Amino acid sequence: MPSGEDVSTGTDKIWNLDVLGSVDFPGGDLAKRFGTSYRIGAGIKIKTKKNWIFGAKFDFITGNRMREDSLMINLKTNQGAVISQNGDLLNVGLFQRGYMVGLQFGKVFPVLAINPNSGLTTILSMGFMQYKINIFDRDNAFPQLRDEYKKGYDRLTNGLFIEDFLGYMYHAKNKLMNFHVGFNFVWGFKQGRRDYLYDLARPDSGGRNDLMVGFKFGWTVPIYRKDAEETYY
Repeated sequence: MPSGEDVSTGTDKIWNLDVLGSVDFPGGDLAKRFGTSYRIGAGIKIKTKKNWIFGAKFDFITGNRMREDSLMINLKTNQGAVISQNGDLLNVGLFQRGYMVGLQFGKVFPVLAINPNSGLTTILSMGFMQYKINIFDRDNAFPQLRDEYKKGYDRLTNGLFIEDFLGYMYHAKNKLMNFHVGFNFVWGFKQGRRDYLYDLARPDSGGRNDLMVGFKFGWTVPIYRKDAEETYY
């Protein structure tokens, strides 16, 4: 490649370091437990000269909208508060917490593209997903929500997931503005992992069909690789 030629005028091998964010809306069994959730994460992937994508990613899941009506029903008053060991009414915080880790495979199609390294993109991810209800007792005033007892209420669930991303990937000619944006579709094939739920008086071992549909944005730091024969001395 002659000196001064733009590396983005042809299709390049590019390593991408990604910072990821998404907003997800639940479906299936997940919609019975949680509302809207959010993901922040990081990933690494390589785009080959033929525009194939291979990589891995990690997402942290967070949310604060609960739909699990029966949660801690045996501990609540008619007003929905919890009484501490000192007789005080507590408003216990409930939050969704979890993570996803997986491998990625996809392709960039140079359609509506400014350069051959950009275009319509599809990425399939497969891996492991886990979530639970984080019960926050700020004053540590309720014995039934401490240590091992808390596990009887947190609904720990995990299993496999498949995620499909459909969107647009852009690699700027100046290498400064690089991103992908589009829609996520997640299917989770999971199972409850707690031996006993105190509020429901039964094990939590049933299978779950969890769905998420959302909007995703990723900011990318690209690292361009040149073949040995293209190196000039």
